[in-house]
Amino acid sequence: MTYFEATINGAPITGRSDETILTCARRYGVYIPTLCELADIDHAPGTCRVCLVEIRTDGSAKTHLVTACTTPMQAGLEIRTRTPEVREKQRLQVELLLADHDQDCATCIRHGRCDLQDVAQFVGLRQNRFFDPARVATRPIDDSSPALIRNMKRCIRCQRCIAMCRDGQGVDALIQVGTGLDTAVGLRHGLTQKNSACVTCGQCVLVCPTGALGERDETDRALDMMYDPELVTVVQFAPAVRVGFGEEFGLPPGTNVEGQIITALRRLGADIVLDTNFGADLVIMEEGTELLHRLAHRKRPTFSSCCPAWINFAERHYPDILPLLSSTKSPQQCVGTLAKTYLPERMGIDPKRIRVISIMPCTAKKDEIARRQLIHDGVPEVDVVLTTREFARLLRREGIDLKTLEPSAFDNPYMSEYTGAGAIFGTTGGVMEAAVRTMYYIVNGRELETVELQQLRGFEGVRTATVDLGGAVGEVKVAMCHGLKPTRQIVETVRAGTADFDFIEVMACPGGCVDGGGSLRSKKQYLPHALKRRETLFGIDHKRAVRQSHNNRQVQALYRDFLGGPNSEKAHDLLHTWYTDRRIEMTQTVREIWADIKMTGKVY
Repeated sequence: MTYFEATINGAPITGRSDETILTCARRYGVYIPTLCELADIDHAPGTCRVCLVEIRTDGSAKTHLVTACTTPMQAGLEIRTRTPEVREKQRLQVELLLADHDQDCATCIRHGRCDLQDVAQFVGLRQNRFFDPARVATRPIDDSSPALIRNMKRCIRCQRCIAMCRDGQGVDALIQVGTGLDTAVGLRHGLTQKNSACVTCGQCVLVCPTGALGERDETDRALDMMYDPELVTVVQFAPAVRVGFGEEFGLPPGTNVEGQIITALRRLGADIVLDTNFGADLVIMEEGTELLHRLAHRKRPTFSSCCPAWINFAERHYPDILPLLSSTKSPQQCVGTLAKTYLPERMGIDPKRIRVISIMPCTAKKDEIARRQLIHDGVPEVDVVLTTREFARLLRREGIDLKTLEPSAFDNPYMSEYTGAGAIFGTTGGVMEAAVRTMYYIVNGRELETVELQQLRGFEGVRTATVDLGGAVGEVKVAMCHGLKPTRQIVETVRAGTADFDFIEVMACPGGCVDGGGSLRSKKQYLPHALKRRETLFGIDHKRAVRQSHNNRQVQALYRDFLGGPNSEKAHDLLHTWYTDRRIEMTQTVREIWADIKMTGKVY
């Protein structure tokens, strides 16, 4: 790497040979608007053209307009970011982006938090001379999925979603379709969102700068249930929600707002507030017992089953490994099914009156509740899932400011207690650590001395460790994956017979649930708060008086009074599921491969 002198807006700077004008400008605090570029995922296709700057090379009298995100720094560059011509061309480019863009911003889920709106304000846009309602009307909306809606009327063709799906997650469901003015984002082979290779992880939503990609909004359905006096609404929220929600209301990232969420839900009209952490403790009892049974019969490896996007990925991309998946339902579904069986029995409530609403940092949870395995005689185990983003919008529309609320505590005597093990479910490695704590106790009849297993904590895409469970089991080899691209790599080793693992934890989203596809989105950054949220979850675990799932008194009472024991016939009937081969064969034609190469703008 070499260094050289240049100027930005007349001020001397030192450029580097490994950076573009845009990255250099950022180092010096000079703002240049962008829409397609996203440094966190190494995406700079230069498609939006709003990062235009004026440059003059050393010794030349002629100036040029170039895109800052694709133009490398060089010695002697004179860079101007706000000349009249630059500003005029930026305004023109934004006008062109809006020519076939839905103008009804008030109905968009990204209204007020839209990168395109921000850039339009920055460039001083006052009119839209090229708006073509007829062309807008021809752009498709795919609302076939119960989880995600793809609205091409709001797409600006930045291609971030394609890059994330292909290079970030390794799913490769999204592609560029059409040419010229008809260019859009579509699904391979012309499939619908529901029937495609998409696993509804929602990471594409986190990088989309507009409202072109978003969750199916069900806030009105949730309100209707909570406002209906004939219904008993049971609301649960996930471990990651309490540490990934406060920044929406001006609190530091990672702040634990569990108590304020409980207060807010009661103010909205929720009749019973439960903690999905209770379900996490329950899953450990079922999954841990199941794993020990499999180990005793030399069935290995076992994959975890709590992440619905991972389940979708396995069913669509690797159905041959389905027998290796734990049959235990996710914590959300365990809470949901018990809220409609165990809870009404204990509280004397008619089960037909109960509606279960989940608040999750996950778009795939919306897809999960629609699975036919989790609907019984037409009655779903969970009725509505709201993402963290939807919950934030719901509180704002109801005039509830989270940071002004006094915290409340869970008070349901049957299904609200949780342990530290349940709390760490929300981050990568947490399921594994929680499982080891309980399996050790089952095998040895005593607690693991070192509760915090540092060898299971880390942030690499794939982490492996060996854990001594003692007794007749001895050492077990484990692996933890977060993000589907690393997951694909480890699944391939399992299929090839070269993997040597007993238990593999998979979380589809990088970082785990703390940065799920339904979590709060940050402008200009991808997953900026993962480590802070993760740190808070570990802090919750550290401070809990009870840190092992098997010591949750309400879980103990559940088994004593209702289920009989882990993996009992009744427990298996209520808390376990099965999987379906939904294979999607992904093939690319030469034409598609060439289009992909051209899309990247890279030279190979």
